[in-house]
Amino acid sequence: MIGYITLGTADLEKAAAFYDALLGTIGATRFMEEPDYFIAWSKDEDQAALSVTKPFDQKPATVGNGVMVAMYFETPEQVNAFYDKAIELRATCEGQPGFRPQDATSGFYAGYFRDLDGNKLNAFCMVE
Repeated sequence: MIGYITLGTADLEKAAAFYDALLGTIGATRFMEEPDYFIAWSKDEDQAALSVTKPFDQKPATVGNGVMVAMYFETPEQVNAFYDKAIELRATCEGQPGFRPQDATSGFYAGYFRDLDGNKLNAFCMVE
């Protein structure tokens, strides 16, 4: 159902380097680009995409309170690796990987972080 998600950025070049490195770890590559304005990554043109853009109205990019992009993975190990890569790329922690609630041993497993512009993302999986 979701076609793509767009995040605002104040620095397209910096955001592009961050997402090239981070999304490259899961096989996503740039598939659409408008120089100096917009870049989109996906694993395949028929799959959901994540994009970054300078705001069309030329006002500063801002972070939506309560807005988050959730990236689905198959295993906790994949969640951990993606989260760790984001932190390595200077993302900030918003909740280390683990089960939610913390005392669970199955169910929802996620790690939360903010990208270089402050956009909130998480990596998650469901564990039986």
